[in-house]
Amino acid sequence: MAKIKITQIKSVIDRTERQKRTIEALGLKKINHSVEVEATPAIIGMVRKVNHLVAVENI
Repeated sequence: MAKIKITQIKSVIDRTERQKRTIEALGLKKINHSVEVEATPAIIGMVRKVNHLVAVENI
C-alpha cells in the first residue's frame, strides 16, 4: 500500500470537536507536525474531512 505524508498547516482552534478528534486520530499534534501513514481508505476519508487543515504528499 502507498504511503502518504500528512502535515498540519492550520490550527484546530475554533474548529468542531469532530475535526479536532480527526486531527488527533491522524497523529497530528500541532502546526507543521508531519506523520507518514499508509494510504488506507479510512485514512483517506479522515484526510478528506479535514483537508482544509492539512497538506498531503505522496511518498
